[in-house]
Amino acid sequence: MEESKKLSVKDLINIGVFTALYFVVFFVVSFVGYVPILLILLPAICPIVAGIPYMLFLTRVKKFGMVTIMALILGLLELVMGRPWPVVLIAIAAGLCADLILKTGQYKSVKFCVLSSGVFSLWMVGMALPLFFGYRDNYLAGLVSGYGQAYVDTLASLTPDWAFFALIALCFIGGFIGGFLGSAVLKKHFKRAGMA
Repeated sequence: MEESKKLSVKDLINIGVFTALYFVVFFVVSFVGYVPILLILLPAICPIVAGIPYMLFLTRVKKFGMVTIMALILGLLELVMGRPWPVVLIAIAAGLCADLILKTGQYKSVKFCVLSSGVFSLWMVGMALPLFFGYRDNYLAGLVSGYGQAYVDTLASLTPDWAFFALIALCFIGGFIGGFLGSAVLKKHFKRAGMA
């Protein structure tokens, strides 16, 4: 019985495949961030679209830790892409909380899956860190050469310090909507997986 709780090779393959799928969807959608106002809305837009592959992944998740590992990989990918190191800690915390929610629903409750989608999406808060706190000035200065001063000025005006907390709320709401949308689109997959 204890053995069945351990992650198998098949579980690890599922994590790898669905993390890659999720990241590709997330990465493609994030290109709308070239428009400053849409960059601010990315924490809501990305989780809505990425909610579908996330929910499909949950039809394969039956063991604690699978979502946390997915979040860790996503956090490490963001770190490699130049985000500050706290992005990894935020990702792990979001993944762990999502795993706990799924475990509470015994990996069979669609309601808990949708809720976990909202919580899991909080990993994206780490991506916004460079716009706030001690990272802001250097990050904005680095954007000038690639995007131009007008873009940077607009972005700076749209992101006062309090906006960080609004972005947290946007991540959760976007993830929740994405989870709900994903559960509706993938209804047959959920039934096949024995989830209600």
